[in-house]
Amino acid sequence: MFLRALCAAAAAAVSVWLAFAALAAEPDINTIRQEIQNLKNLYESRIQALEEQLKTLQKKETDRSTKAASAAPATSGRVIRDNAFNPAIGVILNGKYTNFSADDSEIAGFAVGEEGERGREGLGIDESELNFSANADDKFYGHVTTAIVREDGEDKVELEEAYLQTLPGAAVIDGLSLKAGRAFWTLGYLNERHSHEDDFTDRPLPNRVFLNNSYNDDGIQASWVLPTDLYTEIGGGIFRGDDYPFGNGGGNGVEAWSAYARFGGDFGADHAWQLGGSFLSGDSDGRESNEGGVEFVGDSNLFITDFRYVWAPTGNPRQQELTVQGEYFWRFEDGTYEDSDAGTGAVDYDEDDSGWYLQAVYKFLPQWRVGTRYSRLSPANTPNGLDGSALDADGQTPQSWSLMADWTNSEFSRLRIQYSHQELSDDKDDQLILQYILSIGAHGAHQF
Repeated sequence: MFLRALCAAAAAAVSVWLAFAALAAEPDINTIRQEIQNLKNLYESRIQALEEQLKTLQKKETDRSTKAASAAPATSGRVIRDNAFNPAIGVILNGKYTNFSADDSEIAGFAVGEEGERGREGLGIDESELNFSANADDKFYGHVTTAIVREDGEDKVELEEAYLQTLPGAAVIDGLSLKAGRAFWTLGYLNERHSHEDDFTDRPLPNRVFLNNSYNDDGIQASWVLPTDLYTEIGGGIFRGDDYPFGNGGGNGVEAWSAYARFGGDFGADHAWQLGGSFLSGDSDGRESNEGGVEFVGDSNLFITDFRYVWAPTGNPRQQELTVQGEYFWRFEDGTYEDSDAGTGAVDYDEDDSGWYLQAVYKFLPQWRVGTRYSRLSPANTPNGLDGSALDADGQTPQSWSLMADWTNSEFSRLRIQYSHQELSDDKDDQLILQYILSIGAHGAHQF
């Protein structure tokens, strides 16, 4: 129709022009009428031809669509309007080769949990993960992490995290967030991070002996980012008390609680920092070490201070970056210890112990980093009656020093080599560890 109207307008314009021309030249009026009619006939025939071509093309397009639909599988007929309710799925593959010079890896003065032990020697699959996460709606986010581990010669699937968390804007107070379920809770710097995010192949000594690598009990935690110019976050939680350093699945209510505060900010264009303090307290109704036979019953209190400093020399952290971080742990426990392997009965225990680590990692090229870490433990005084037990440090001060270098091809793959020299008891242990970490699928951004 538009084409027809356009042609009619053009014919009218030509008619007007011819009329003026006729007035100027005074030709025969019949000749002018005949020329106008010829123009009308020409445009009518052209419009008709174009309409026929259009009908032909439309028919061919319809035939092709019908043929494709009949040849396609039946499942392709589903109408998928969006994938907002499909969770993001990610897989973390983690493998190692380890070589140790010492047969024994006991840490003098400490009864260590299973996850805090040195690990197996030789080729092996380290902790690999399967992650599911998604926004349930406009107020809640859900996350699940299962870990595949090798224990006692068998592959086992463990539930590491399963929690819901409120999204920004869901709470009445701006900056307030709630998390409930099982999670790596905010406690110092490393605890809330998965092991594949670490800068070294293993956790520092304090995390191993005081938290069995990580504390991920069942519970609820609230956090609040205050509306201040300086980044300020406070929070705390209540927990069942099943996980180390409290019980081994024996919690029957709310047996532990935590509180924390952290601050951070930038100075200049190239520097950032964060400083934090945490407290974890609970009742242990029978914490056992990995060696077996060592049990603690009583109150356990753990204080942690942490800091992290980041410097980008060129102003672009993707090109060059220096990070320095450390944590200090102080634990006070009051109760009874018993080491049946050493032949001790239940002995009153009212002591404190501590430990710390300091590390620096330098990215000197976009894909290459080197780092060093030193960690040290200060065992408690050995109470009378526990001589010869796992808590008897016999004058030893466990310590470890590590060097590492890694190559990151992309944010989804990393290869690492690490050398460690450890003096955990009478024996000295030189360790060589090769590691690969691959991330497949969805991969969340790492925290500061």
